[in-house]
Amino acid sequence: MGYGGSIKDAGQAIGQSGDEGIDGIIKEDKLGLDLIYIQAKRWEASVGRPELQKFVGALHGKRAKKGVFITTSSFSQQAIDYVSQVDPNVVLIDGERLVDLMIDYNLGVSVSNTIEIKKIDSDYFVEE
Repeated sequence: MGYGGSIKDAGQAIGQSGDEGIDGIIKEDKLGLDLIYIQAKRWEASVGRPELQKFVGALHGKRAKKGVFITTSSFSQQAIDYVSQVDPNVVLIDGERLVDLMIDYNLGVSVSNTIEIKKIDSDYFVEE
């Protein structure tokens, strides 16, 4: 998506036991002047406000200004309302939006079929 300059320098995964609620970091620009912290959940159930509160607490612990919370499922209305009122700025990406972004940026997807649609070239049939 254009972050960090090169794919190698764009970010890093840090999620593991004891990650303090942060799964990854993205460098927002080529110089890494601002960082975006990531939390990702591969869930079937909706992500609720308590999970977002934990993430916002982790962001405060890092003095972060920006965060992205990604889930394969959805967010409860309480979670959506909560992040609209907090500082730092948190962007929510649910499963549907995640799929759209994957398709838009060709990440984790491949083309399986291409359809070619033909139309009549009316200039070909012009009489002189």
